[in-house]
Amino acid sequence: MISADMEGATGVTWTDDVVPGTEQWQRFRRLFTGDVNAVITGLYEGGATDVLVNEAHSSQRNLLLEDLDPRARMLTGRHKPLSMMEGIDTGVDGVVFLGYHAAAGCDGVLSHTYLPNQITGVWLDGVLASEGRLNAALAAEYGVPVLLISGDDKTCDDARDYAPQAATVAVKECISRYAAICLPPSRTTADLADAAQRAMQHAGRGTPTTQAHHIDVEFDASHLAQAAAVIPTVEQTGVRTVSFDAPTMTEAMKTFKIVTAIADSAVQGKYG
Repeated sequence: MISADMEGATGVTWTDDVVPGTEQWQRFRRLFTGDVNAVITGLYEGGATDVLVNEAHSSQRNLLLEDLDPRARMLTGRHKPLSMMEGIDTGVDGVVFLGYHAAAGCDGVLSHTYLPNQITGVWLDGVLASEGRLNAALAAEYGVPVLLISGDDKTCDDARDYAPQAATVAVKECISRYAAICLPPSRTTADLADAAQRAMQHAGRGTPTTQAHHIDVEFDASHLAQAAAVIPTVEQTGVRTVSFDAPTMTEAMKTFKIVTAIADSAVQGKYG
């Protein structure tokens, strides 16, 4: 399975590259699809017999189906119970985090956690968590190894902590939130395909790891915490923070999805 996000795709450096409807977005849809196809090629060359691509960015309708490697299947559109990780519970033998990015509050190209701006930090069991760390914990609950992570160099640094066995491919070097030294597609395609092929040696479900989890979320404004705290089990623990406990990572991610949806709906224009 490939969980495909867009901020960490080849060449992406700023908002217009990933926001539907812009000329830049149309351009980078092609590069994004190219990254996915490169990984599909590598997975098959490494022995995969079926590849499911879960479109995981924003509207989750960004990849170009007509240009997708015909050997793969694509899960596209919203809404999905497990969002970025929909399909992880269907018996897959490994997952690739493609086009991922650094966590909210950290240095990295377009760094954020679920919401583009309003969340300034998420902690999983006391550890600052990127989307990759959250999704890796969910994969572990189903015994699915993380095979490969791609994105900028900050994303790869983060991945080596939460998935040390996984291959990493840095398609760009972060200079700032909106600037990077980028490799051309001709190079990233080769790098992604080679890494995916090698990563297949670690494919194969292991023992599922199910445990309770605690999540803290920090927002950039008090009213967002107040809005999220109306959710049963979610407690406002500070002026801009909420926390909750969940018996499993699956339940934790479902609750987190509700927290982000309600907070996002509470944003009002330029004042947030």
